[in-house]
Amino acid sequence: METYQTSYTAFADMTMDEYSFIHHASAGLTQNQMQTFIAVYNSRRKNPTDILLATLLGFLGFAGLQRFMTNKILLGLAFLFTGGFLGIGTLIDLINYKGITNDYNRHLAYDCYQIARMNN
Repeated sequence: METYQTSYTAFADMTMDEYSFIHHASAGLTQNQMQTFIAVYNSRRKNPTDILLATLLGFLGFAGLQRFMTNKILLGLAFLFTGGFLGIGTLIDLINYKGITNDYNRHLAYDCYQIARMNN
């Protein structure tokens, strides 16, 4: 089981915070369940660099793209129709892009845990 728990350290741009909650979220999984967890998490996780680039596109007229990517549809629509809250919301997201990514990935890790637990 230890080989699978260390295999998630290869994710791109993983922060220590993300490593911590993934390690916690995957605790107690069997080897088979861990494989499922890693496969599902890896296919759905967001990279902080991608969220940063999506946020920067907000200054070019595509405001809210980072919110759509993290399944915050209503907030994404609000950003889109208000020009990123006149650019102020986009600027705040630019500063907090790692937090946005970590929040999304944290919720995803616990969802993946539930999926893995269903896989016997």
